[in-house]
Amino acid sequence: MTPTPAIVIAAPASGSGKTTVATGLIGALAAAGHRVAPFKVGPDFIDPGYHAVAAHRPGRNLDPNLVGADRVPALFAAGCADADIAVVEGVMGLFDGRITDEPEGPDDIAHGSTAHVAALLGAPVVVVIDAAGHGQTLAAILHGLRGFDPRVDICGVILNRVGSPRHEQVLRAACDRVGLPVFAVLRRAPELAVPSRHLGLIPAVEHGHAARVAVDAMAGLLTASADLPAIVAAARGRRMPDATPWSAADEIADARTRSGLTAPDRPVTVAVAGGAAFTFGYAEHAELLAAAGAQVHTVDPLRDADLPADTSALVVGGGFPEEHVHELAANHGLLDAVRGHARAGRPIAAECAGLLYLARDLDGHRMADVVPVSGHFGPSLTLGYRDAVAPTDSVLHTVGDRVTGHEFHRSTVTAVGDATPAWRWRRGDVAVADGVVAGSVHASYLHTHPAGVPGSIARLVDRAAAALPAGVAR
Repeated sequence: MTPTPAIVIAAPASGSGKTTVATGLIGALAAAGHRVAPFKVGPDFIDPGYHAVAAHRPGRNLDPNLVGADRVPALFAAGCADADIAVVEGVMGLFDGRITDEPEGPDDIAHGSTAHVAALLGAPVVVVIDAAGHGQTLAAILHGLRGFDPRVDICGVILNRVGSPRHEQVLRAACDRVGLPVFAVLRRAPELAVPSRHLGLIPAVEHGHAARVAVDAMAGLLTASADLPAIVAAARGRRMPDATPWSAADEIADARTRSGLTAPDRPVTVAVAGGAAFTFGYAEHAELLAAAGAQVHTVDPLRDADLPADTSALVVGGGFPEEHVHELAANHGLLDAVRGHARAGRPIAAECAGLLYLARDLDGHRMADVVPVSGHFGPSLTLGYRDAVAPTDSVLHTVGDRVTGHEFHRSTVTAVGDATPAWRWRRGDVAVADGVVAGSVHASYLHTHPAGVPGSIARLVDRAAAALPAGVAR
């Protein structure tokens, strides 16, 4: 297939301005008439929300750790449907990936790094430089980045937070010395700031009008400052043809063949928590649920007093419940409905914020009281990939299933009753038990990418159909 033009936005380190540049470039290209497919390397849920505002289509993640390196080109091709260019925002520094205890060989690219994804896609890389404090030595930094791995094609530079015209002149000379064109020079612009929270930016959905204003400012800055034709020309230099696009239907069919599951013979309604408190999710989740035969409906735990009619299963993903704990606790109608759903034996799948919502209480506020834990918000961040195993059968997995997931939270839970953990893994020499499997409920801190575990979606829908009495919807 003809390659979809693509450009990867990377940096030598975190905090260089990748999100500002990537979001602004997506918006500037869209304003210029392009159909832009936006992507984010890694597990981050928040940046894709800003990409979606800029592109007017879902932002998607490319994470080899969560979905496997072999799926990345196919997921990229699926996300590029009807697009004429793709913008991929990197993660951390260009060559920063998952840190493991396994020694890396001299020719290895760190797994899950921006460089890894760029190489999988054959896409050229633009390096964003935070110019504050940089001068002529920038030439040596760029020389090192460019020569570090021949599989990574660095095609140009964007200079961010540049000071005076003289500063710009020095930086341009450094780029010229290593033969890299400067695609944009961005001055310091405080109007681009979007308020942050303990886990990063405030999600675009939650931040509302202010997020739209910030995205428009980013797009305006790139429109005024960037050489868009040169960037588009560089994107057309992508070296690899598109893979066969990922298909939710094919994944579900393959999962059912492997597990012996069959498609449901009656309507299955799956409610997915949304709204300002539950903003973390991957676009492929709803697509896989629909392919498995579910009718997907969004329920907002801040506003809706009941589950959607005929709800057969409930999915409660990640977000910021601690920021909305008073409103969540005050919505007694929905909490009662969730409690009744669980007691009726209908499936619930919850991750991170979902675990806290299903807890007995969160910082003293009564929650759904579906799983025997108490939640507490604290100052310490738990962050990282985990290779986990399922210690028991559940509505999502069978005993022994292995997954790679990601933790990202500042809360803890304390057991207030006996429960079987949802996952076990090792953190160094420490054995960790995470979450709860209780009847029809699977709740844990571990985020998984549904495209990496399609069998869990097929199993959830199958269990949802089985939990309904014959001839009864709800």
